[in-house]
This record gives sequence, C-alpha cells and structure tokens, in this order.
Amino acid sequence: MSKSITQDMAYRQSLMKYAEKYGVSRASRKYNKSWSYIYFWRARWDGSIQSLACQSRRPHGHPKQHTKAELKLIRDMRHRNPQLGLVELWYRLKQRGYTRRPESLFRVMRKLGMFPQEKKKKAYTPKSYQQMAHPGERIQVDVKTVPRRCITDPELRLFQYTAIDEFSRLRFLAAYPEQSTYSSADFLERLVKWYARKGIQVECVQTDNGFEFTNRFSNSKRDILTLFEKTAAELGIQHKLIRPYIPRHNGKVERSHREDSETFLLCPLFLLP
Repeated sequence: MSKSITQDMAYRQSLMKYAEKYGVSRASRKYNKSWSYIYFWRARWDGSIQSLACQSRRPHGHPKQHTKAELKLIRDMRHRNPQLGLVELWYRLKQRGYTRRPESLFRVMRKLGMFPQEKKKKAYTPKSYQQMAHPGERIQVDVKTVPRRCITDPELRLFQYTAIDEFSRLRFLAAYPEQSTYSSADFLERLVKWYARKGIQVECVQTDNGFEFTNRFSNSKRDILTLFEKTAAELGIQHKLIRPYIPRHNGKVERSHREDSETFLLCPLFLLP
C-alpha cells in the first residue's frame, strides 16, 4: 500500500475523528455525507490514515475461472509433454475431461508462464562506411525502370542503368529496352571504357542482388554465374553484392535515381501529353 497521503484520505480522517467525538448524525450533517458512507469508512478505520486509502476494486475471483483441479491437470499434462503444441495439448486435455476452449487454455497457460520466452534478437550494428581512397576503387551500379508516361512510344520499355563512382561521384548512364544479365554485361563493358577515357581504372562494382546481376537467390541456377559476373571476371573487376534488403548500402546510386525522378521523370513538364 502506498504511504502517500491524499486529500481524500485527510478528509476522511477528519470525518472519522468528528464522528467519533460528536456522533454519526452530527458528522453527517456537518460533512454532508450519508450514514452509510460514514459507517463504511468507520468499519475500515483502525486509527491510522493509511486505512482510509481507496483499495482496488478488482475482484479476487471469477465464477468461470479455472478450478484447482483443472490447473493441476494442465500443469501435469504440460510437464509430461513439454513439446506439444497448443491444439494437440488441448485435445489431450479434452480426452481427460477438460471442457474449456483453446482460447481459455492459451490465456491460462500464458498467465502461468508455460510458454518459453522469446530470445532477444541481437541488435544489428552497421559497419562504419569505408571511405574510398581513389577514383575507380568502387563503382555503384543499379537499374531504374523509366515510367511509361515519359516514353512517347507506347510499345517501348526503357530501363536506366546508372553507375556512380563513390570517390569522385562521376556518373555514367545508359538506357536499355530490357532488364537482363545481357544488358548488365553490356553496360559493364561500356562503363569500363567510359571511365578509362576519364583516366579511371575500375577495380570493383557494387550491385544489389537482382537477377540481372547475380543468381545468388535463384533456386535452380544458384551455382551458375550470370553473364554479368562472367564479364566482370574477364575484365578483372571485383563484383561486390550488398546485404539483402538493405538498399542504403547502395545509397549513392539510389539517391541519384531519386533525384532523377524528382527532377525529370516526375516533373510536370514531362507529364504533358
């Protein structure tokens, strides 16, 4: 019980002392309280102000709560069969006279702490970004679908391939009618030649895990190199894959695509018929 004294407790203490000295009738008139109210708190009062604190009105029991025999049956059955699932455990209990529904069994088992606690997952701590020391050390490559409303030919589909150097932010773009490993391999050859004309030797390309780059998540071709990977190996370029479902690891090229969308592809001037 809390040891703090509230205004209501002090008020009731004053009422009890007045009623003890002058009687219930006079206290009822002075404090404008009913006799039942005064007798209720008088029965609780033991002389201390803490006895005049409001107590919880939560019931101590429920007419439909599990009986001691049912709880013992659940504990014994769970102890003998710790690996059983909830439904199978409920079915076996039902064969022994248990009449409750599975939902009730789940609630009482949770209350009794019979479910194993979930193991806390280790928080992912991202590695610090590795700063590039010179141009060409790592090139980020990604593909973006060009919206159909930006293409005059309704039958034509375009995919924008983008490469950006992490050190110099020098960007190379190309458009292809399909998003495939053949287009990716051709783009890789073109970007190597383009960066070479700028005096930059490409050492590593970093991509996501799309099928146009790798078969890493393919069920049937996981061990087969894509044409993009073969081309990278022939050119002596390292192919680095980012962590799955973490596009921010390719953040520079992703940001480049977003700026293209905001500036050109989604610009109202380009949406006019």
